[in-house]
Amino acid sequence: MSDVSRRTFVGAGLLAGIGLGVGIPYSLGAGGSTSTGNLLPSRLPLPALFTSPFRTPPVLYPVRSDADADYYDISQTRADVSILPGTKTEIWGYNGIFPGPTIVSRRGRSAVVTHANNLPVPTVVHLHGGRTPHDSDGYPTDFIYPGDMSYMNQHMDMHGQGMGPSMAGDTTVGQRSYHYPLDQRAAMLWYHDHRMDFTGPSVWRGLAGFHLVRDDEEDALGLPAGARELPVMITDRSFGATGDFLYPSIDPTLMTTPGVTGSFVAGVLGDVMLVNGTPWPVAKVDGAKYRLRILNACNARRLNLRIDPQPDGGMTQIGTDGGLLAAPIRHEHFDLAPAQRVDIVVDFAGYKPGTAVTLLNDFGEGNMSQIMRFIVGPKSHDTFTVPDRLSTIEPITAADAVATRTFRFQSGDVGHTKGWLIDGQPFSSDNISAAVKLGTVEIWRLIADFHHPVHLHLNPFQVLSRGIGGPGAFDAGWKDTIDLRPAEEAAIAIRFDGYAGKYVFHCHNLEHEDMAMMANFMTR
Repeated sequence: MSDVSRRTFVGAGLLAGIGLGVGIPYSLGAGGSTSTGNLLPSRLPLPALFTSPFRTPPVLYPVRSDADADYYDISQTRADVSILPGTKTEIWGYNGIFPGPTIVSRRGRSAVVTHANNLPVPTVVHLHGGRTPHDSDGYPTDFIYPGDMSYMNQHMDMHGQGMGPSMAGDTTVGQRSYHYPLDQRAAMLWYHDHRMDFTGPSVWRGLAGFHLVRDDEEDALGLPAGARELPVMITDRSFGATGDFLYPSIDPTLMTTPGVTGSFVAGVLGDVMLVNGTPWPVAKVDGAKYRLRILNACNARRLNLRIDPQPDGGMTQIGTDGGLLAAPIRHEHFDLAPAQRVDIVVDFAGYKPGTAVTLLNDFGEGNMSQIMRFIVGPKSHDTFTVPDRLSTIEPITAADAVATRTFRFQSGDVGHTKGWLIDGQPFSSDNISAAVKLGTVEIWRLIADFHHPVHLHLNPFQVLSRGIGGPGAFDAGWKDTIDLRPAEEAAIAIRFDGYAGKYVFHCHNLEHEDMAMMANFMTR
């Protein structure tokens, strides 16, 4: 039985008139076409901008360590937290917080993370950007079933269907331990839910957190650290009248029918900008250089980042998804698609004390054009200078490749409704779209109809070209997600190494992913 027939997609009548294959709605901002998606308005007054303090997620410490690994425990649980003034919002959080706690690891030292599922539905954990064995990568059907199955049993009985054994892969009940060797460069990774068909609503409810990998090469640069290294997780969300997260699930129980209602099939865009779970926060900074490690963790919203007033020299990019660049790059703005990261150094010493400096999103309108604000304090002792060379990156060329493959990302029919396809096929755990040999290089040509941030599990890649030109302005370094623009073709080069097994690649617009824009590749 195929995964399409196992799924209980709603009939075509519910989505009639959307015209997915003809022209899907866009969010249009000052930057032109920006995100494939539609705005979901909140149902309560929105908070004033720049009134809440910036906060960083707490660091999670190991419950024990041995000669080879550090061991962590995380509880996935519901919690009522204050996000908007005067209301409480129920989140699904790692250790009951949003974002979840930050794990900090050393290159080559394993982290073993045991997740206990105290939520009402199955979950899956994916370490995004991790070079991870397949049985710990978070394959979409490798469920952690809840320790308490009463909610599942109730709704399966009510609907006469649900996430039964035929949908499951390598499952556990109650908890699961994920083993991360972390034999990879220093980088900002992140972990999030990856359950088949329901990643979008689960991440929207709070299941995301940082995982930082350090190494000697990065340490030797003397980059801004401690209070001057700021992790910045950007998410957009919408809220119901009582402060609850608002999300247009076809099935709010997240038990039977996947997908979203109406035109939100294009992607869900919120109208409240959160940074580390706080709406439009304000951070107090010294007159010194800071390292901002920015993650676009939105479901569908693309960002065009700019700092106003512009600092001397602009933003200095030092890293991307896969860690340090070979050399710094200066930008006046930076495009960031869902799941992508950018590592930048900003020098606040050039501003007068008391200056308000704003991180803007030029792809947004109104309040969504604002992200967060910095209030600059007195100049502080700071001897750091960004070096001319950061790391060594061996370029991959087309001549290194043993195979070239083409994949098309486009809208189409999924069962009896509209969804998103790769090469005309919806995701099935039974189908292998590419069988690759470990130790080889391949070129993948990716072709898009609309915006699709394409993410590849297991190995990072290098962007070779866009259209008939070379890489784009924001394509330098090792990437794990490429921002495909409408009607664009891009070529990426992947060196497959690490581990044998079945992995996925998919669109990281989470509504597209949930509505079948995912495929398998097998390494051997």
